[in-house]
Amino acid sequence: MTASLAAQDLSSRPVPLTAFERRFKHPPGLVVLFFTEMWERFSYYGMRGLLKLYMANYLFVTAREALQGCSQLSTPCQLVPGDPEQVLFWPLIRGMLPSHPGEAASLLYGTYTALVYLTPLFGGIVADRWLGQRRTVVVGAALMAIGHFVMAIESSFFLALLLLIAGNGAFKPNVSTQVGSLYAPGDPRRDGAYTIFYMGINLGAFICNIVCGTLAALYGWHYGFGAAGVGMVIGLCVYLWGQRYLAPDQLARGQAAASAAGAAAPAVPLSREEKRRVFALVALCALNVVFWAVYEQQGNTMQTWADERTVWPQLLGFQIPSTWFQSFNPLMIILLAPLLDIFWRWQQRRGSEPSSVTKMAIGCVLLGVSFIVMIVGAQVIGVGKGSPFWPLFCTALLTVGELYLSPIGLSLVTKVSPARIVSMMMGVWFMSSFLGNFLSGVIGLLYTRWSAEAFFVLLTVLGVGAGIAIWLFNRPLRAAMGHS
Repeated sequence: MTASLAAQDLSSRPVPLTAFERRFKHPPGLVVLFFTEMWERFSYYGMRGLLKLYMANYLFVTAREALQGCSQLSTPCQLVPGDPEQVLFWPLIRGMLPSHPGEAASLLYGTYTALVYLTPLFGGIVADRWLGQRRTVVVGAALMAIGHFVMAIESSFFLALLLLIAGNGAFKPNVSTQVGSLYAPGDPRRDGAYTIFYMGINLGAFICNIVCGTLAALYGWHYGFGAAGVGMVIGLCVYLWGQRYLAPDQLARGQAAASAAGAAAPAVPLSREEKRRVFALVALCALNVVFWAVYEQQGNTMQTWADERTVWPQLLGFQIPSTWFQSFNPLMIILLAPLLDIFWRWQQRRGSEPSSVTKMAIGCVLLGVSFIVMIVGAQVIGVGKGSPFWPLFCTALLTVGELYLSPIGLSLVTKVSPARIVSMMMGVWFMSSFLGNFLSGVIGLLYTRWSAEAFFVLLTVLGVGAGIAIWLFNRPLRAAMGHS
């Protein structure tokens, strides 16, 4: 590997070759982006793990749980009075939601997480056309940090959500595309780089709930949200410090080329082949909508199950809060991703490794199958509370499905997209998460209206059905993308 790095044409390298890259096989910019994304995900998932319970058990009720999960504590639950009418825009929004607090929280949760994945499309366009990826990331990180701190002002709850939605839209697609920008076209290290980057996402998602959830359980909800804000500030500082190790923006490259030519660079339309690749990516993203609708039940109905239907043990006298459940999925990713990488390399040596599209189909099927565990668990537990085994084992299986789809899709977008619209196409990829997350909120309404068994049967059917649909489109999609 070192010899091949040295043999590369220096003029074609996106970033200069360093001693760090010679030793660790990846440029130092990957480390910068790893920790930037880790802290951003710390802030996002730390807040997300508290969000639905905060709405259902505190913000939108008059008898409020002062501490997250106080009903699970050995001491009597401390309730405090509250007035939801003091939350700006709540009287208007309430009329659009179901009257049941849990159902209203489910729909709002789905809408928020959906919009978080809609705005990256616009953030990608802004970066590609005007600000460039670096400046757009800085703007997004600052907006998100402000949003987390504004969450401490209860009356400004919806304003805080808007700041987080806008900030994530600017941040998310442009950090992800900068990973691919560190490597020249055809560099075989790119897939490995995205696997490492994905580990950073999940490291942040793992530690955040232990920190934010514990603070919310011991001291109150707003301490958990405040910790999420501190994490975002750390991520912004890491990014500002490490910009010198990143590749130039696509926008900056285009401007430099135009300056060298002595004229403004004309807008070059997409070729027929590029249009085919864009259409194929859009079709694949559309098929992913159902995957995300089922997957995002983790923070919605599965978190409700963990809070209301699960008996969590004590650890050295400390009652484990239900929000720690949100850390199990990223922990499984950290443990299982290296094993899957070894398995895929073994398949590659045997010539039997599935294509990227086939892997994504497998991921959807595994996602659906994982909820069979919850069907059995619901039958065993009945109407009471039961063992953490059921949600944890379901999540372990679900995680394997996620690893077959999510990082593979991120890498695929950067390889297949035309370079001059890569941030926008990353936004299109996140658009499938937008639709899926909104659908997850709608599906979540059925959790309180159907039996638990029927609800989890629906999730199983949706996941397996989406996998079969992607598998049926495998050959035409691969042909259009020119990618095996």
